[in-house]
Amino acid sequence: MTRSNLAILACFAFQAACFSIASAADPVIAVLKTNKGDIKLELDADKAPITVANFVAYAKDGQYDNTIFHRVIPDFMLQGGGLTKDLQEKSTKPPIKNESSNGLKNEKYTVAMARTSAADSATCQFFINTTQNDFLDQAKARDGVGYAVFGKVIEGKEVVDAIAKVKTSRKGPHEAVPVEPITIEKVEIVAKQ
Repeated sequence: MTRSNLAILACFAFQAACFSIASAADPVIAVLKTNKGDIKLELDADKAPITVANFVAYAKDGQYDNTIFHRVIPDFMLQGGGLTKDLQEKSTKPPIKNESSNGLKNEKYTVAMARTSAADSATCQFFINTTQNDFLDQAKARDGVGYAVFGKVIEGKEVVDAIAKVKTSRKGPHEAVPVEPITIEKVEIVAKQ
């Protein structure tokens, strides 16, 4: 390989590295297209890189298409992203590391990962806090772990509020299921705001 070819390759490598750094600084925007309206999220890839990458990968794979908010608890949260309209759980990728120590708080209109009692068990399901839920933060969590916040609602708060008020019931083993399904039709990822 000639010197000029090496110089060109080095230049491309440098540009690619600069683009990657610049892209990481830009906010990642996700639009949840629901049958009740759009909810736009700003995802914090700086403070929750593993969680944001996981959410983006699921969105791009179509995992969230035609799932529902299957758990809606007033003055608490809306949970979704993992069940179909007939309450069948979708298959998932392996669980991710819990990033609850990232400094982000479970404040109203933030989005966090749902998990089981195991700390590092989050896969695709997420929830939107509809009130201040500081007992879910690592510092105040009973289990000492808490729930990883990875973004916040920047548009569509009225949609979140409307969903939080829907009538719910028990369906099989599931509690607080909206009587009329609240469908996440699609999640679109936008590189920049």
